[in-house]
Amino acid sequence: MAPAAPPNPTPETTPSGHQLFTRIRLATPSDIPHIHKLIHQMAVFERLTHLFSATESSLSATLFSPTVQPFHSFTILLLEASTTLFPVSTFDSNPFFKPLTEVVNLRLPFEDPERETFKSRDDVTVVGYVMFFPNYSTFLGKPGFYVENLYVRECYRRMGFGKMFFCAVTKEAVKMKYGRVDWVVLDWNVNALRFYEEMGAEIVEEYKFFRLTGKPLQASGHTH
Repeated sequence: MAPAAPPNPTPETTPSGHQLFTRIRLATPSDIPHIHKLIHQMAVFERLTHLFSATESSLSATLFSPTVQPFHSFTILLLEASTTLFPVSTFDSNPFFKPLTEVVNLRLPFEDPERETFKSRDDVTVVGYVMFFPNYSTFLGKPGFYVENLYVRECYRRMGFGKMFFCAVTKEAVKMKYGRVDWVVLDWNVNALRFYEEMGAEIVEEYKFFRLTGKPLQASGHTH
């Protein structure tokens, strides 16, 4: 599901000592440990830990394929933050996605209590992720994207990162001439509902979301 995406205030100009450098890049298999921790945090936020059974091994075995290009299957973008400029890296020469960088000016010095837990390299910290994959609209006769998860860690919310993430997905959809982007929001998450409506999204009230999993799925799959 596409959870917490709180309001995004416009950053104010502040002294350079309070700058936060951000980068959105394609995730790689080496990011699996951080992705797994982020998914668990999202399950806690959504009060759905009873449904959480993913492991690093299961994610590693199913999310990344050497034969499928990003944006044509399961795709994960990571948001990273640093107090210093990002050095030139192999991410900059990725043929499928050029990292999106932005400087956020904070009014006060910022502390990340989980910085060591989510440190990816040197002074770089993982902030959140968005996971999406192609679907298809027969009515439009065009493919689209379905956003499975969009999550920003709590201490980084209300800084505009949710909008940055979402726009990274919609830019790819427009670039690939896709027809739409779909996602699901928990009905109690009023901040997310308001956020997406303000971005121009519509709530499709006439549809009900169905799921078949566990024993019912197995029973259906073995029906003759």
